Amino acid sequence: MTEPHESDIPEGLSAAELGMWQSFRNGTTFDLRTHDPERDDPFGPHLWGPGRSVGARVVARLLLSGPPARPGRVAALKLRGVRVTGKLDLAGGRVSPYVELTGCRFEQEVMFPECHFTTLRMVGCAMPRLEAARLRTEGDLHLPRCRVDRGVRLTDAQIGTDLLINQISVGCDRRGRAIAADGLTVAQDLQAEMIETYGEVSLRGATVGGSLSLRGSRLRAAEGRKALNAPQLRVERTLYLTEAWVSTETGNQGTTPPYGIVHGPTSDLTPARGSRSQIFECRGGVRLDDGRFGDVLDLHLARFVLEPQEELSLRRIVVPELRFSLERPEEGRVVLNGAKVVTLIDLSSSWPGPGGLAMGGFVYENLVPYGHFPLSRRLEWVLAATPEYVPEPYERLATVLRNCGEDADAREVLLAKQRRRRETLPIAGKLWGFLQDWTVAYGYRPGRAAVWMAVLWAASTLAFSRHHPASIKGDEHPEWNPALYALDLLVPVIGLGQDGYWRMTGGWQWGAAGLVLVGWVLATTVAAGASRLLSRG
Repeated sequence: MTEPHESDIPEGLSAAELGMWQSFRNGTTFDLRTHDPERDDPFGPHLWGPGRSVGARVVARLLLSGPPARPGRVAALKLRGVRVTGKLDLAGGRVSPYVELTGCRFEQEVMFPECHFTTLRMVGCAMPRLEAARLRTEGDLHLPRCRVDRGVRLTDAQIGTDLLINQISVGCDRRGRAIAADGLTVAQDLQAEMIETYGEVSLRGATVGGSLSLRGSRLRAAEGRKALNAPQLRVERTLYLTEAWVSTETGNQGTTPPYGIVHGPTSDLTPARGSRSQIFECRGGVRLDDGRFGDVLDLHLARFVLEPQEELSLRRIVVPELRFSLERPEEGRVVLNGAKVVTLIDLSSSWPGPGGLAMGGFVYENLVPYGHFPLSRRLEWVLAATPEYVPEPYERLATVLRNCGEDADAREVLLAKQRRRRETLPIAGKLWGFLQDWTVAYGYRPGRAAVWMAVLWAASTLAFSRHHPASIKGDEHPEWNPALYALDLLVPVIGLGQDGYWRMTGGWQWGAAGLVLVGWVLATTVAAGASRLLSRG
């Protein structure tokens, strides 16, 4: 094979384009920076003249049908500090060379729909819009620290390994979307840490083979849109909507420390020297309905700023562990209807008040609260989720507490359920409910029934000891025993050989009848409580 002659270089190339052509064949970086930070800033006001400009058509020619590499080299397009004029349109093309663009400026939108790359890295670039629907990469797609004014479209894109868009800043398109990535497939991790979006981030039906991290990001919804719209999202490992750690001097992202146990409203983790924490903030509705998360859905210290009609919607999600330790939303609603969680790790101050929480059909198996989470606060949590009486949340909480060995707390929850139910009954039912509550607490406090029985037995024994009634059957009667007679009246069904032999008259007759009625009330209530315990067992 012979090396192409210099005459094979297209005619009409500018000096910058000629230098880019030669660098492509050598696989080296074509650097047009001035090394003045202000003038090299692709987002700054300074103009980049013809000396730093190359045409989009020349770039496209290099990527789609460029010259072969020089002997012993690998052809690659590596640009730094370059201005690309015209529309870079690679729609439907196959790009074999490695592509790395750093600190570049695109004058018109970048068109990569249905394009096939090996690996594409665009770092800290400024562009009006990135159109990359159905893009395919064999390796990574990197877009960190880029600024895109009119949105990014990655609908149905397929990323072979990782998608990295940390610290990207994206404005919205004409439809109010900043990142449109419905149907996106990422084979490994999707890192979107500390991004800023001014429109909807749409990930409907997206699939991530590893973890999806939005640590420290700030999402702002456009009017009429959600901030994060990701129903049917599939994440094989963890979805992080948590804080990130950044340098106090540069603002750049640092390492994120491992997740730690929190003992109060704030984390015990202290930032390393020279770093600070930046929380995840979302201004607008969030929809994660029907999502599937393989390990954890982590909302630690997240902030959701919602309008009254907006929601943090987690309907029907399935996740082994939900870390619900976010800042309490002041408005809007948190919806967990139909969600299935194995372990719920929550903070008492994170849950919204009445009207701000819905969790009908919410199933969880273990409760691991951060810090102090008393039962009274847990009952307020259930009350906030049920403006109208619904038994299921109480029964679910009681089951979880019982499975954790907290039988006394489980009975308190079921007692609270009966008291809520009483509010829905007619007058007669309410009176009967008050009587059961006052006497034996609906059977959930059996010790109270024993106390009542003992008090009534002692009082009636003392009273009957001062009275010797006449026999009904003449001499056919047992020996008069006030204690056994009182107990025979109090305990229904069981006969102790006293009732039925003695004639009570006047006030004694009324007293005996009252003792029988009270005995039936106590026995019926205790039996009802025992049957509930047996059925739950």
